[in-house]
Amino acid sequence: MPRKPAASKEESEKGNEGVPNEQINEKEIGKLHRMLAAVLNYLSDDEVEEIDIEYLLSNTEGLREWWDQYRESTRKELEAEIKQSLGELSLEELERIREKIEEKKK
Repeated sequence: MPRKPAASKEESEKGNEGVPNEQINEKEIGKLHRMLAAVLNYLSDDEVEEIDIEYLLSNTEGLREWWDQYRESTRKELEAEIKQSLGELSLEELERIREKIEEKKK
């Protein structure tokens, strides 16, 4: 399971003054367990015909925030992976990517 990005020293001191790291970790683990259980309950429900990710994110307490943090923490890896693969693309593929970027800027 992906780890939550580590909080900076400032953040951990500001939000958790006087609370031992073990208690913070246990609390975080408990939160992750509850989210995982909620997701698995939803997935194992025989009445659910189509998995609705937006429903899961909206109706599982803390899941959207966790997912956003996780996605942001993997952003650098994604950027590096994209940069590495650019050299392998044809000129036409690179031009299409540039067009999409230009469209996004507008």
